[in-house]
Amino acid sequence: MITNQAYLFLIFTLNGFLIGVFFDFFRILRKSFKTSNLVTYIEDIIFWILTGFLLLYSIFTFNNGQIRIFMFLGIAIGIVLYLLILSHHFINITVYIISIFKNVTKNIINLLKKIVKKGGF
Repeated sequence: MITNQAYLFLIFTLNGFLIGVFFDFFRILRKSFKTSNLVTYIEDIIFWILTGFLLLYSIFTFNNGQIRIFMFLGIAIGIVLYLLILSHHFINITVYIISIFKNVTKNIINLLKKIVKKGGF
């Protein structure tokens, strides 16, 4: 019984960790691309839908639909650990990679514009 609860606690701590990753994914999108308020609201709704599905799936798959208080504690601990330990690094690395892709794409588009302007095609 206790090993099962420890296993569930670990599962829901990992769920909290994943929720932190989802959260940062949307934060990265906002840092990397300027969006309107409407898009931000839609992103928020998508975040909560994904989070809800993840938790419902985990609750029904790992605990037969039973909800226990320690599951919420595990989720909270997972989110806090992720935000304190990995979030900053994950955001910085991902934003840097996206900025490289954006710059490369911009340079390719500019090069293609120059070629088309000169009548290269």
